[in-house]
Amino acid sequence: MNKVLISNEQSSLQRIDSKCIDCGQCLEVCKTCNGLKDGDCIHCGACILKCPMGALVPKYNYKEVIANLHDEEKIVVASVSPAVRVSIGDEFGYSPGAFLEEKLVGVLKVLGFDYVLDTTFGADLTVMEEASEFIERLNQKKRPMFTSCCPSWVAFMKKYHENDLGLLSSTKSPIRMQGAIIKTYFAQLKQLNPEDIVTVFVTPCVSKKTEILNDGFCDYVITTSELAMMIREQSLDFKTVSEKKFDSLLGKGSSSGLIFGASGGVLNAVIRTGYYLLNHETPPHELVELSHLKGTDSFKEMEVDLKVCKINVAIVYGLRNLNSLYDSLKEKYDLIEVMTCDLGCVGGGGQPIVPINKKEEYIRERRKSLYQQDSNETCFSYENPEIKMIYDTFLDHPLSKKSKELLHFNHEER
Repeated sequence: MNKVLISNEQSSLQRIDSKCIDCGQCLEVCKTCNGLKDGDCIHCGACILKCPMGALVPKYNYKEVIANLHDEEKIVVASVSPAVRVSIGDEFGYSPGAFLEEKLVGVLKVLGFDYVLDTTFGADLTVMEEASEFIERLNQKKRPMFTSCCPSWVAFMKKYHENDLGLLSSTKSPIRMQGAIIKTYFAQLKQLNPEDIVTVFVTPCVSKKTEILNDGFCDYVITTSELAMMIREQSLDFKTVSEKKFDSLLGKGSSSGLIFGASGGVLNAVIRTGYYLLNHETPPHELVELSHLKGTDSFKEMEVDLKVCKINVAIVYGLRNLNSLYDSLKEKYDLIEVMTCDLGCVGGGGQPIVPINKKEEYIRERRKSLYQQDSNETCFSYENPEIKMIYDTFLDHPLSKKSKELLHFNHEER
């Protein structure tokens, strides 16, 4: 076998056989980027970005989304992931990393979505729940805790470290939290029938297509590259569409949620809120910056002072690095962020195809663009007014009974 095995039942990837030259690049990327054995697939889509012939593509769902947009009985809600707004411009002639949030919202409105929401709200919810869970584990001396918002990383754990699934955070990923809230809290406030709501998540990630299977709250995932196809098929001129803001209610996210799209962002956000929950005061500047963790190395570590205690944290992207580090990660660190794709979601398999020799440059510019926004907005999830409102009126508090029902799951049972 000289290529990645893709079954007809696979929900994330597909191969255009007429384009495939059987060069073996896709199989090589599985081994070198993710350390996978022959035949294993974790749905990350790294092979899509590596294929020299464009024979590998996401499994498209955008035509089903278009059909729902034309159904007058459906309320179609789009939620936009952080990394999409710094990559969609690659499809339409913008400079790498261009931050096009309001342009993106405007395009989705023209396409016919009834509501356009910001998935950074779901990321802020993830931060609140994950930081609370981490503190609970610290108090119970249950360490380490691995982040769990990258579905390909979770799939890797299930294949190679099944006995350690309990080390993964129980929090759902931002899109799954957002989906749950749209079909409960959002539906109630907007007086909508949840059965009429169709949730569509625009993400940089191919693996999210498998993550939402049998979820009950998330209906479709379309990638950044799929959205570009939708825009072209509807004959829209991306550059001339009017800019719009996200709809209110789930339309507001902190920059802690925004940096989820880049390696290090999840861990940084959890530390910020964890410090606040432990000390009831704003984290110091050095804890917000965590500048040592903002480099582009695939493995980074540091000691973090949470005032009431010190913890050791680590960041890893690219699962090829994980196998040799895994045992030491479990032994030495309290909190570990793992992302499958290069520099995090900004390098996801659903992102626009760019020249292979310039791929690294594009990914770095996307990451830089997200972190530049970190100083321009509310940078703490717990200060997001919409997060405060949902806990005051619906969820009660992080790790409440309702929060655990809607926003958490057991990896071992799943």
